[in-house]
Amino acid sequence: MVSGSLRKFSAVEVSRRSRASGFGDLVRSHEDQHAAVTGGKPRKGPCFVDHPLRSALINEIHARPFAALEPPVQASHLALVSGEHGATEDLAHLVRLCERYGLSSPTEGSKHFTCDFGTFRLKWERHGEFCTYTFFCRNPTEQPFSIPAILHVPRDWLEALPGKLLVAVHVAVEPHNRPYPSAVDLAAIFRSETVSGSRVFGGAALAWTDFAVHGDGFGRILIRDIALDQFEAGRLVQRLLEIETYRMMALVALPLVQQHGPQISLIEDETARIARSMSEIAGLDDTRVLLTRLSRLSADVEGITARLSYRFDATRAYFALVRRRIERLREERLERLQTIEEFMERRLAPAMQTCETAARRLESLSRRLARASDLLRTQVDVALQEQNRDLLLSMDRRARLQSRLQRILEVISIVALTYYLAVLLTTVLTAAKTAGVPLNVELITGAATPFLFVIIWLGLRWTRRTVVRRHERDLD
Repeated sequence: MVSGSLRKFSAVEVSRRSRASGFGDLVRSHEDQHAAVTGGKPRKGPCFVDHPLRSALINEIHARPFAALEPPVQASHLALVSGEHGATEDLAHLVRLCERYGLSSPTEGSKHFTCDFGTFRLKWERHGEFCTYTFFCRNPTEQPFSIPAILHVPRDWLEALPGKLLVAVHVAVEPHNRPYPSAVDLAAIFRSETVSGSRVFGGAALAWTDFAVHGDGFGRILIRDIALDQFEAGRLVQRLLEIETYRMMALVALPLVQQHGPQISLIEDETARIARSMSEIAGLDDTRVLLTRLSRLSADVEGITARLSYRFDATRAYFALVRRRIERLREERLERLQTIEEFMERRLAPAMQTCETAARRLESLSRRLARASDLLRTQVDVALQEQNRDLLLSMDRRARLQSRLQRILEVISIVALTYYLAVLLTTVLTAAKTAGVPLNVELITGAATPFLFVIIWLGLRWTRRTVVRRHERDLD
């Protein structure tokens, strides 16, 4: 009986609690139930030290859940660019709305938040450089965009939203019991000749949009339910809104590319002229002038790259997200209408290719400038080496000349010293002869002179060697 109760509890409890709690809570629940059934003490499971990022990583997997929507539903979506450092201001503005309605506010550092404000429901998400607000309400009207969801939101709070508006879209999800909109109805709703539409989610719904801004400053997306459940409807709305948001974020780079395009072309032309003039360099002065010009161009390229590199990387990431979201729509063609994927391939893909081409041009230009600078520096190094070689040869000639002059001076010095010593010896011998010593002054002086010469020469040689050795020891 006890075993059967435990098995029954295990099957039911695992199914119910595995969705609401972590593994540790589920294990403790089983232990407490076992103790209650058997009358024993709860068994303690093993104690683990959680990784500091465990909870954050688990929550990240379940972040930004889809909204459950029951048609008819109206939604208004806003995406405002507030920059990477605008998260605090975005969250504070959201907290003010919650306090205004007396509802619980999101915690500090939150990246997503969903709350029911009575007349409308808000789904808020904070991304890397922008923030999205999606408002939902139920308006069973005949005209899908006559009463958008954003009209239920306090106007003063909307006007004080931080950041700059980039995306504004109204979405209408019509129930399956409504008649299908005709071509005339679509023309009246969108007032555009570029309406795109398709069956999505394997035929569970129809979706139309023109990717245009209407008189109220909002785009429009119309969804006709065929066989959607609440969660599929939420996923479809979110994916269509993400396609529009990421499309616009990807296009942010295009005006920057168009703005810097003429400057990039001028730098390319200047680099080509410098490359052609490198073969006409006459000396170091010309090389220095070209190096100065190349350095200035390299600085310009680095400045443009610093301004656009992050934007190019973000554009690639957003465009990849757009493509993935379109793939997950599982579109099927509607008669006489282009699909969303076809519209993106015709309109968005060329813009993305333009941005990619600009990024490659900057990379190629940077490499060309680096190669030209290396060539000029090589020429400067070769010229400097030739100058150093000539200088060394000149110094070598001067050193040899100085050595010869030094030897001559040494011989002269030896002769002079020998002469002085001979005169001194003659004076001494003459004085001795005057004193009565029988000496032949001329004979002794003549015989001593060669010995004096040799002694002086050996003394100078020994002195020179001693000085050289001491100098070498000092250098060591």
